[in-house]
Amino acid sequence: MTDLSKIIPITDTLQRPLSDLRISVTDRCNLRCTYCMPREVFDKNHVFLPRAELLSFEEIERLAKSFIGLGVQKIRLTGGEPLLRRNIEQLIAMLAKLSTPAGKPVEITLTTNAVLLSRQAQSLKDAGLARLSVSLDGLSDETFSRMSDSAVPVKTVLDGIAAAQRVGFAPVKVNMVVKRGVNDHEIIPMAEHFRNSGIVLRFIEYMDVGSTNGWRMDEVVTAREILERIAAHYPIRQVDPNYTGEVAERWGYADGGGEIGVIASITQAFCQTCTRARLSTDGKLYTCLFATHGADLRSPLREGATGPALTKLIADHWLQRNDRYSQLRQAATESGSTVAPSTKKIEMSYIGG
Repeated sequence: MTDLSKIIPITDTLQRPLSDLRISVTDRCNLRCTYCMPREVFDKNHVFLPRAELLSFEEIERLAKSFIGLGVQKIRLTGGEPLLRRNIEQLIAMLAKLSTPAGKPVEITLTTNAVLLSRQAQSLKDAGLARLSVSLDGLSDETFSRMSDSAVPVKTVLDGIAAAQRVGFAPVKVNMVVKRGVNDHEIIPMAEHFRNSGIVLRFIEYMDVGSTNGWRMDEVVTAREILERIAAHYPIRQVDPNYTGEVAERWGYADGGGEIGVIASITQAFCQTCTRARLSTDGKLYTCLFATHGADLRSPLREGATGPALTKLIADHWLQRNDRYSQLRQAATESGSTVAPSTKKIEMSYIGG
């Protein structure tokens, strides 16, 4: 039997610790972004998880405690769209009270499309949310509509970002997924808009998440190209990472106009420093964004498993972890393949980004 007291914080087969947990609180979303929930798949006939299959807030809290006991220091709430989960502030308040075995508060963060953020920003802050990130893939309504496949105006998202800043979230991070021929013409407008705003804009290479978005390498605008485009307008210089294993590569404007980041999961795979576990809406543990299957934690939880038993179950799965999908995909694309490997992967809307 594994003696957890001798291996905490735990590491996987590639010596990667478990320090970050992403929790999907709903599989529903009010947008249909083409790279995440394409409408032709997630249409009006799509069957979402019934409420009884979702983890309750109390169940999420119990599992979070087990993850924290194994080394997790940061929890990010995702979806779907997490602000669609009723009374999400209550869950944030519950999680914000948790601390590591050393007594350090656990950082609670959230990623949102900001459609509902204006009305909820204050309550999220009051509940103890530390930071938030907003997904925004274009500034013009035309481009945003093409990426989100919705009639939501960009102003709604920008108003949500402004509300978050007003109530004290700092810095708000804005994530832009860049897809060639669809929204890459807005790289510079996005940079111009968020310069000198206190907001950190991050550009994300279009990824082969799930199995429904029709990903092709020739639609990827690489981080290097993005940086070159920006540097042609504004001198930039690289900034040291905030912490070891940080996903985004940081760059600052030479004139002090703020910071941008690039997340190059296609061309600069960072599997070797990945410390993230993912808990799906219905209580499955996934050890990679590109996983094909997960470990069921909900069943033992509902069958009365104790805290130590749940902790051991999580630890046993992490200790066996050997995921490095992005590295393997990078090797494949460098050898000439322009499409993602055919393995059927879990959809991002089910386990979060």
